[in-house]
Amino acid sequence: MSEQSEVFPIQFREDMTVELVKASASDSDVIWAARVSTAGDKSLDAVGSDASGAEGLINYLARERHGSPFEHTSMTFFISAPIFVFREFMRHRIASYNEESGRYRELRPVFYIPAKERNLVQIGKPGAYTFVPGTDEQYTVTVNAIKETCNLAYENYQKMLNVGVAREVARAVLPVTLYSSMYVTMNARALMNFLSLRTSREGSHFPSYPQREIEMVAEKMEEHFAKLMPLTHKAFEKSGRVAP
Repeated sequence: MSEQSEVFPIQFREDMTVELVKASASDSDVIWAARVSTAGDKSLDAVGSDASGAEGLINYLARERHGSPFEHTSMTFFISAPIFVFREFMRHRIASYNEESGRYRELRPVFYIPAKERNLVQIGKPGAYTFVPGTDEQYTVTVNAIKETCNLAYENYQKMLNVGVAREVARAVLPVTLYSSMYVTMNARALMNFLSLRTSREGSHFPSYPQREIEMVAEKMEEHFAKLMPLTHKAFEKSGRVAP
């Protein structure tokens, strides 16, 4: 007789988790990396130095898109979000990813539903559209449909596991609204590129129209970035949120 899988209560979430796990990233890292081009080994004197007096250099690098000094940094984030958000992350081949595996562990029944304030209706066509709020009826239909689908999907997932079907096969019934978790590591230049595409901000030189769910993750990543590298973040915004 097959061993019964562990039973977990089904949960529905509206939020995203972003935690800064570790970082080697500061404005001074940009300074010594940039100064080696003119100072050679003397640039070592800038390692660990106060970067406050070098704001002009950081602004220059960002404005003129001399991006390589920003690459001498590293930030690792732990992210918990729906699978469809992670699939959008994979479009960015400028980071290292490690995601939890549905082959090696039983996936937990945690699913995403949009918050009440999430815009539901698309107006226009791809490349030239906006989103506007839905009606109360549209929101109710959306939430009920997602919950009904997720409950049935997880019930069938459990059925297969309980008769001995491999996890990698049983997971095929689970929807992309299921939460997954992963570590993402990227440097400041890569993060600025990511933020330029996955956030919508007035004043951006190149307007972007990200899906709201990945923007929710990007906003939290940007908060950490701004604290770690305030001068670089300020230069990023000053340059119209264009990645150097």
